Amino acid sequence: MQKLETYTDQGLLEMMQGSKPKADAAFTEIYNRYARRINTYCIGMIADRDDAQDIFQETFVKFYNSVSGRTHAGNLGGLIYTIARNLCMNYFNRKHMTVPFDGHDIISDYSRDYDKNELFKLILTSLDLLDDKYREAYILRELDCLPYQEIAEICGITLSNAKSRVDRARDKMMSILEPYVKDLCK
Repeated sequence: MQKLETYTDQGLLEMMQGSKPKADAAFTEIYNRYARRINTYCIGMIADRDDAQDIFQETFVKFYNSVSGRTHAGNLGGLIYTIARNLCMNYFNRKHMTVPFDGHDIISDYSRDYDKNELFKLILTSLDLLDDKYREAYILRELDCLPYQEIAEICGITLSNAKSRVDRARDKMMSILEPYVKDLCK
């Protein structure tokens, strides 16, 4: 049998239609490919780390249940992001509030330098000030490195609207950060 890492996403989806051991192996490979990005997305959308983790886990459970035993064609990443997005939106609807962004969970330990860490904190805090739709588009583009077309599919918007949301998020963040960045550069 070929190494699972060499399978395409579509090949893994087809493999999930087979026996339980094959389906579980294919699911594990899909999880390994997408877990980090989906986790980052959930943490970016949901401020409460425990709730974000619950949504992250539920995303993969729902994904497994939705494709097991069913033929599915299409964008695998888009499907997983759509499930995560729907769960996040359900969370917001249940909470009836906008949850602030707590980016400390995705700040890397890559830099111990105070100014750089301070700038990272400012950038992540500025995300909190964005409307949900702009924050979501920005996270999908800048943190998850998704193409605009995939962002449009996940968010259920047009390609030009996806680009516009990311641009507006960047502009808003730059206007928020400008005074702080000038102060840090002194």
